[in-house]
Amino acid sequence: MASKNSSSAFKLITLLTIIVFAAIAIIVVISSNNKEESNDNDIVYDQSPSIEGQPVLGEEAAPVQVVEFGDFKCPACKAWGENIYPQLVEDYVNTGKVQFSYMNVLFHGDESKLGSVAAEAVLNLEPDSYWDFHKGLFAKQPEDDHDSQWLTMDAINEVAGETTSIAPEALLAEMQTKEVIEAVNVDTTLVNEYEVKLTPSIMINDTMLEDPFDYEQIKRLIDQALEEQE
Repeated sequence: MASKNSSSAFKLITLLTIIVFAAIAIIVVISSNNKEESNDNDIVYDQSPSIEGQPVLGEEAAPVQVVEFGDFKCPACKAWGENIYPQLVEDYVNTGKVQFSYMNVLFHGDESKLGSVAAEAVLNLEPDSYWDFHKGLFAKQPEDDHDSQWLTMDAINEVAGETTSIAPEALLAEMQTKEVIEAVNVDTTLVNEYEVKLTPSIMINDTMLEDPFDYEQIKRLIDQALEEQE
């Protein structure tokens, strides 16, 4: 009898061991799948940044918000604008699914400030010309010598002359207004609130992407947000 009980107990322990290892294996597989479907290094905040008063592209009723924290002096921002932004606009902004906005980051000193103030002035004086001016200013950025002092009033007036109907005197006057300065300060507050360390930084609703150039991740997060609102 003792031998039979020992044998039964051994079989039970063996069976339990198999079940436990099988459960662990299942958990590992599930965890691996979750890691493939989500980026653990993306940062989720309690809420998305306010876009009140910001330049906005797309329909106001669009269900998903995408924000770029960018710097007109930043070469990576220029690259993002040339390689990722057009696809985002085609796939999601033009189809009414995404509302895109841009917030100024002043990581490159006085030239960043000058470009940001000029862009805010254009937004105030001629809102419909903002995005053309925005793209024109990035296009003005040198391909090689990024650190050269290229973002000057001469460059701003040249781009404004090509993309707006604003006279240089009117643009300069608007750049010095309290309203424009406060708009840039609002952006700086948001940069600090959302702990922006690199440009461009891209947020999809309340989620800051680790890699702004990972368009598949951008699509996945947008599609996920759209599904949650259905």
